[in-house]
Amino acid sequence: MPTRPIREIVAQRKLVSAPPELTVREAAGVMARERVGALPVLEGGRLIGIFTERDALFRVLARGLDPESTRLAQVMTPDPVTVAAERPLNHALHLMYDGAFRHVPVVDAGRVVGVVSARDALGPEMAQFEAELEQRNQLSQRM
Repeated sequence: MPTRPIREIVAQRKLVSAPPELTVREAAGVMARERVGALPVLEGGRLIGIFTERDALFRVLARGLDPESTRLAQVMTPDPVTVAAERPLNHALHLMYDGAFRHVPVVDAGRVVGVVSARDALGPEMAQFEAELEQRNQLSQRM
């Protein structure tokens, strides 16, 4: 439900972030392993940017940059729009719609505590469905 407080959504997840000197290849590995579509880029604990799967596609691959040598600082979105943890999800969805992006870093007392995405609007039902799919995949790999 879009009126859920964002704090409830991000409280169930660990914060996955990256430093600006990480390469795009390394960041893609983190994103794949952690199953996230965006990484807040932190320097000294301060949010300086966000790197998303779309950034990897449009700012790296489409431009012919080398993911092995390109650093996140070169291709991230600097100073991203953020949303406060106490705001409802629908506020974040409006920010995403207005800004034409799909991920928003969540801040609480000035520090990043997570990321919400457009996918979060699908709610707990989608999360349950994804968990069931993952369980099936794991079972089929064992057989």
